[in-house]
Amino acid sequence: MRTAASVRATPSRIIIADDESLIRLDLREMLIHLGYDVIGEAGDGRVAMDLARKLLPDLVIMDIKMPDVDGITAAEALTRERIAPVVLLTAYSDLVLVDRAKEAGVVGYVVKPFRETELMPVIELSLARFDEFRALEREVGGLKDALETRKLVERAKGVLMEVHGLREAEAFHRIRKTSMDARKSMRDVAEAILLTHEMDVSVANAGDNPASDA
Repeated sequence: MRTAASVRATPSRIIIADDESLIRLDLREMLIHLGYDVIGEAGDGRVAMDLARKLLPDLVIMDIKMPDVDGITAAEALTRERIAPVVLLTAYSDLVLVDRAKEAGVVGYVVKPFRETELMPVIELSLARFDEFRALEREVGGLKDALETRKLVERAKGVLMEVHGLREAEAFHRIRKTSMDARKSMRDVAEAILLTHEMDVSVANAGDNPASDA
């Protein structure tokens, strides 16, 4: 079985937060078995934020609904302060909060009840997305613009993955390389990819449904 240690040179340092102690226990055991380093635990969002500011983890995994400060509010603060990326634990009924979570900068989700096999892919993808986000922020120079640009880049990555069969990291690399080669921002490149795709889809649809001659 692949472990976190086989993916990264050193184990990623993770803080977990959930108001249910049994869930924290299960999550900690799974993460340790996968090779991650659990450096702190919290039962509410405020304590999780304080721990993250003190310990500076690589990632925070927290429940979306917790006492005092909820997971989305905590994620927004940790993203704004550039402390750490946040993965949210959600129930199916929480999925209506996904749009709000995206605005807060959340990089990944794990749906309860979760299994060990689901954790590492989400964690590694979330860490990669946060690296991408920091690259976008350096380019545009502001958190709000970076969040807006990330939405466009995520959509453009989806197009490249669908059309060219790329993996997510490969799609981002292509956008970034095109940006550098063309001396255009990644936002401009993403917008161009989306516009081209929309035009291609429109042309294809027109070909499938030619207008009848009057």
